[in-house]
Amino acid sequence: MRHEKQRKKGLFSRGLVKLVAVAVIIGCGVLIAATQKDCAEKEEQMKLIQTKIDAYETENAELQRVLDSDDLNAYMEKVALEERGYAYPDERRFYDTTRD
Repeated sequence: MRHEKQRKKGLFSRGLVKLVAVAVIIGCGVLIAATQKDCAEKEEQMKLIQTKIDAYETENAELQRVLDSDDLNAYMEKVALEERGYAYPDERRFYDTTRD
């Protein structure tokens, strides 16, 4: 009968071990969820960066074509008209100022 009443007392009680095990499992679950969220965000950033890379590659190909053609006058004219807002001497441009 003494053997039934006496329980071997370890360093930790079973309840404490179970509680720690549950806490570790919950912590791992939270860590996995956070990692998945970070991966999704990084994938989205990677798609945006890839879009920018594609745009730059297209622009570089166009610039390389202009450099290879040895005709910079057409390129300079295009830049002046489209990017700088210049116009030909006999050209009139009308802008809608009511949209401000």
